[in-house]
Order: sequence, then structure tokens, then C-alpha cells
Amino acid sequence: MRRSDREIKNKQEMLDVMRKCDVCRLAFHDGDYPYIVPLNFGLSVTGDTVELIFHSALEGHKVDLMRRNNRASFEMDCGHQLQYFETKGYCTFAYESVIGHGQIIILEDSEKEGALKEIMEQYHPGENAYFNVAAIPRTLVFKLVVEEMTGKRKELKQIEQS
Repeated sequence: MRRSDREIKNKQEMLDVMRKCDVCRLAFHDGDYPYIVPLNFGLSVTGDTVELIFHSALEGHKVDLMRRNNRASFEMDCGHQLQYFETKGYCTFAYESVIGHGQIIILEDSEKEGALKEIMEQYHPGENAYFNVAAIPRTLVFKLVVEEMTGKRKELKQIEQS
């Protein structure tokens, strides 16, 4: 990382950033160019293992790509705040982000309900939010087992106005 002063080195801090995000972008191998999709996600942490959980239709381009090559990269970001210092002619942006990569595993039917609960927990923490289990058979649920991730934070800048 070029700006090591912005690196988030603590794993728990990276997980805290991930829990604040509402979209995770997954990048799949698709020939000459990556195929990137924004997805809702759940986060599961067991010991040192971090897993990102997703759902989708049972078929489609994304599903074809993940079945062909189960390696993928991810990116998520939050805490966006634009700063414009008009008198200095300076503009900057505060944010937090986590990127990484890992391997995708498509879940068996018996694993889907628990995984979907993890997705609901991301958006309704502590609420044990209801979802209709009738949708489970027609939903593909998969996880990205994170092999490596890095975090970055750019905080608000303090510039003296003169």
C-alpha cells in the first residue's frame, strides 16, 4: 500500500468497517476483463476465518463465472464525506474501505437458511429479522472465504482557512 499511514492494520477494525458497509462488490474472472457486481452481503467470522455471504438467482452470468472459476476479489467502502476548501482550491474525500480476495463456495440447501440469516443480520443487526423460507429452494446462496484482505481509511482533513 502506497500510503501506509492510511492502512488499517488491525483485523477487528477492518471487520468494523465491513459491518458499516451496505454493498460489497465482487469481481469475477471473465476473459479479458473482470466482471464486477454490487451485492448485498452477510459477514461471518469464526476464529480467523472471515466469510462473506451472498444470494442470487440460481442461474445467470455471475453464476456461470463462479462455477467456471471460484476465485474472486471483493471491495466495500463507506464513511464517504466530501470536503471542499474553496479558498484553498482544494477538494478531498474521507472514506473507509476493505478489499481482498478468496474462493467462492456454493452452499448446499441445508446450509442456506443459516447463511441467509447472516445476510439479514448485516442489515437488521440484533433483530432476528424475518424472511420467507419458501424462497430458499429458488435462491442460490454462496460464500467467499476470504484469504487476504486489507483496509484503508482517509480521515477528514483539517485545513486552516486564511
